[in-house]
Amino acid sequence: MIEIKLFKKIELEGCTFLEGFPGTGLVGPMSISYMVNKLQLEYVGYIKSDLFPPLVSIHKDTPMPPLRFYYSKKNSLLLLFAESGPSSEKSIYEISDAIYNFLKEKKIKKIISISGIPTQNPNNFDVFAVASTKELSEKIQKLGLKPIGEGVAAGVSAVIMMNAAIDNIDDINILVQVNPQIIDPRYAEIAINSLNKLLNMNIDVIELDKEAKMVEDKVKELLKKSKETREGVIPESDPNMYT
Repeated sequence: MIEIKLFKKIELEGCTFLEGFPGTGLVGPMSISYMVNKLQLEYVGYIKSDLFPPLVSIHKDTPMPPLRFYYSKKNSLLLLFAESGPSSEKSIYEISDAIYNFLKEKKIKKIISISGIPTQNPNNFDVFAVASTKELSEKIQKLGLKPIGEGVAAGVSAVIMMNAAIDNIDDINILVQVNPQIIDPRYAEIAINSLNKLLNMNIDVIELDKEAKMVEDKVKELLKKSKETREGVIPESDPNMYT
């Protein structure tokens, strides 16, 4: 069962959707969480499913779903903040398809995913991007994001992009090179600066260090707990965790 629920009626047609599931470097959760707080976005809904580990996130003494939607009418944005990922490889397809069908039904204009890819050079943190259409790929290259060329993508964002490519919907995967051994706020800073270019925004990243540390601790704890449960074990090598 997958439940996608919005608490209130909001106008999503033409909006841009951003997501960042936990993965290498925790680039996605750090970036999304910072944007939620910096832009003061409104909590408008959640995703709940038995395909996720049986966990609840506690914020300010309040239990909340680990996957939450945040909305900005002013910036025409819908963000999905994910503190947990699918509990198995098989469930990735079901969850990805459910999210994609929801976005398509709401007539979302553009989809952007944020994640990290390992680098062997700890001093080199380039930004790569994969786009669902040739026209979009050319556009993002002009903005300074490097194309992947040849490779393999995995996880929720990859399945969503595959569907978007089939339907000719704009979808961009931002991939920040990271040192897989450490979590660094610079990764989220690089991702958000790329988003500023893509969306013609000016999100200040000066306070990102503090926010990123809080997100890192929270997500690490949830991932640890998910590994400790009988259901919802996420192996270290699961491609869902390392997109």
